[in-house]
Amino acid sequence: MNATSPELTREMEEAAAVAHRMRVAREKRARNMRLMKHVFLIVMSLIMLYPLLWLVSASFKPENEIFSTLNLWPSEFRLSNYIEGWEGLPISFTTFFTNSLIVTVLSVIGNLLSCSFAAYAFARLQFNGRNFFFALMMMTLMIPYHVVLIPQYVLFLNLGWIDTYLPLIVPKFLASDAFFIFLMVQFFRQLPRELDEAAMIDGYSVYKIYWIIILPLSLPAMATAAIFSFIWVWEDFLPPLIYLNDIKSYTVPLALRLFLASDGTSAYGQMFAMSVLSLVPVVLFFVLFQKLIVRGIATSGMK
Repeated sequence: MNATSPELTREMEEAAAVAHRMRVAREKRARNMRLMKHVFLIVMSLIMLYPLLWLVSASFKPENEIFSTLNLWPSEFRLSNYIEGWEGLPISFTTFFTNSLIVTVLSVIGNLLSCSFAAYAFARLQFNGRNFFFALMMMTLMIPYHVVLIPQYVLFLNLGWIDTYLPLIVPKFLASDAFFIFLMVQFFRQLPRELDEAAMIDGYSVYKIYWIIILPLSLPAMATAAIFSFIWVWEDFLPPLIYLNDIKSYTVPLALRLFLASDGTSAYGQMFAMSVLSLVPVVLFFVLFQKLIVRGIATSGMK
């Protein structure tokens, strides 16, 4: 027994040393894998951010340097691109930002009201043909906008709405964005139905249940819909191009097109400068409310 004790001790020490080396090797491999993942993510982030960095850089470059080099650092910083761009068109860019703000804010309000009403009906109320109409609404997600563009234009032309903001705003008050309806339906369905039943026992109508109970509980989904609606409407180009003719009523995307000329005298520096400024509201919205975006999408997917 005594003779084997040193051997046993030695074997245990060797086994412990082997286990220690294996643990160190595993930790080293895990550390290297984490490092590689971080390097990969950083490289991919730089690749994705390069167009934005190039845009910001081009907004400070002289006109003859914008397309002549890929260097992100301008040879000289020209703040005049921003000053001339803001006042360089026949109308100040203040008007275009104001127009975009009016259309965007009213569109967001319309989407929140109408889409939440429709989602509440699909998610909480019982009526004949509910599943059929919900499936029909979901099918509209697969219809390209260009398919309904001509019929809508003819309708708005007959109504005398061309060259006004009504074609851009009124459809938002009629629950025309099926994506937001679907987003809110998924959120409303996860709310306990016992809330509705208790409210009905207390004598609440379906409208009062929506305003008093459902709406306060659905703020994450409403915030997500508001943020996405703001971003999409602010950046929208085709509908304003179709329905707006007077330059005084142009939105920001249409105003940016005015810097381009077919005779080769395009003011790219000023256009890029105004493009950077047009991204500021979108970036601020995303930065300030990104937690609500993630929360709203995550909770809307729960069952």
